Amino acid sequence: MSGYLGGYATLGLLLLVGAGVFVAAFAANRLLGPRRSADSAATQSGKYETYECGLDPVGGDWAQAQIRYYVYAYLYVLFAVESVFLFPWAVIFDRPGYGGAVVVEMAIFVAVLALGILYAWRKNILRWT
Repeated sequence: MSGYLGGYATLGLLLLVGAGVFVAAFAANRLLGPRRSADSAATQSGKYETYECGLDPVGGDWAQAQIRYYVYAYLYVLFAVESVFLFPWAVIFDRPGYGGAVVVEMAIFVAVLALGILYAWRKNILRWT
């Protein structure tokens, strides 16, 4: 498929194949999936109960997550973003035209992040209890 419309034809063919796979998957689910019977013996025996590790579900379905997990996740994202900004800077640092101003800008960036981690450390946010 070459020419002006060749790329569009390839995209259209790919979309058709994707839609076909989507329809085939849902049709197979409809044909092969289990059906709920109307008899009460199957529903009373617990046949359609949720199975989890062989244990009966106990208690409610709501559990409170502690805030410290979110703090650690936030700190990980913060330092992952920092590394994303540091890598391109390190690649172009030795090129001509980038002088002391670039070093000062990156030092300010790292210092602000360091102040944030120092603040969290001083407030005992990072202490695992």
